[in-house]
Amino acid sequence: MLTKSSTESVRQQNSALVLSALRRSGPLSHTDISAQTGLASATVSVITAELERALVIEKSEQPAHSGRGRPRVFFSQRRASGYLIVVRISSDVVQYSMIDYSGTLIDRLEEPRNHGVAGTAPFARSLLDALDRLALRSRLEKAQVLAISISSKGIVDSERPRLLWSPVFGNEQIDFAALLQPHWSAKVTLNNETLLVAQALGLKADKSGAGTFRALAALSLGHSIGVGVARKDRFGELEVTAPNFGHMLHSPNAGLCRCGSYGCVEASAGFYGILRTAFEVPPDTIPAKFVPLAEMDKIAVSARQGNRMAGYAFRQAGIALGNGLSRMLSLYDRMPIFITGPGTRYFELLQKGIDEGLAQSHQVRRQGPPDISIIFDEQRLVFDGHLDRALTDIDNDIAASRVVSGSAAASRQEA
Repeated sequence: MLTKSSTESVRQQNSALVLSALRRSGPLSHTDISAQTGLASATVSVITAELERALVIEKSEQPAHSGRGRPRVFFSQRRASGYLIVVRISSDVVQYSMIDYSGTLIDRLEEPRNHGVAGTAPFARSLLDALDRLALRSRLEKAQVLAISISSKGIVDSERPRLLWSPVFGNEQIDFAALLQPHWSAKVTLNNETLLVAQALGLKADKSGAGTFRALAALSLGHSIGVGVARKDRFGELEVTAPNFGHMLHSPNAGLCRCGSYGCVEASAGFYGILRTAFEVPPDTIPAKFVPLAEMDKIAVSARQGNRMAGYAFRQAGIALGNGLSRMLSLYDRMPIFITGPGTRYFELLQKGIDEGLAQSHQVRRQGPPDISIIFDEQRLVFDGHLDRALTDIDNDIAASRVVSGSAAASRQEA
């Protein structure tokens, strides 16, 4: 039994290696797959034949470069092998995307969030309705969707998957597995949005070929404040986490946060915190759930024109961010910081405060400030993070199912 179990584990691992290579670099030839995975040519032949029979991958031919000789055969994912739905829940909109097995976007719809309707029950109904419409528009049966990957700002229980707290719904929790599984057979996953940003950035840095990537942090600025950290573990694998940065204590005398505590980083650096400081609103005022970008733009214009309180609001936000980053670096060690989110449009107003906050750290004073880069297209990073995690999960499930089906066929032959 131990030998059989070990054999199945090796088969599953090898199949996953092949699918991972195709996901990372495909389409690939037989020789390319063998080189990238380290698997013997005969093993690659067996695995690709199994996956092709199962309609998971497919062949294509390219003429030889010289125009003579046999064409080269390449393997790639079969696009219709299955589908993924990505759901991004943000403060102002919910975005639904349908993706095929190759990672190609085939349809997308967006619905603005109705801030006048409170509670998770109306949202749950609109979510189920939107998923049904997306499948209908894409002319797909629900059974063809293998995974539904959801993201939100806030605190998530990714194992369940359950949204425990969010700036959108507060303490009202959503159990997405319980909500969706009566209607969908797809695997349901939930991730913190800024974790997905760090996932995409870490994957890109790891693929850059420099060989020096160790760690990075993604700081998302906007209605909420979030951080994702991507690091290489001791085995060289990418490990991504999302510490609860926005609700880390900045100053006990600072304003009321949306989480109900006083003095969080977000209470000073989130859009509602900047608005509250700029208009000298009492710190115990209940925070606004949503601040339109147009309103933030007005405060920014005023700050750029020399308005004292508007400029002070952005500087105080920057100090809160800088202090929080300095504490994080003390725990994780020095790493580059990538700043994303809608708040990047005000970075020059925040920068002086960020530098001031960072300089208060002993570690930063000794080692120097971290490299800071601005990336404006956060939405693309979130989407890429979804694709990498969800499609890798699908690949691993397929590899496991091939082992199970292969074992069943072997058992029938033995009988």
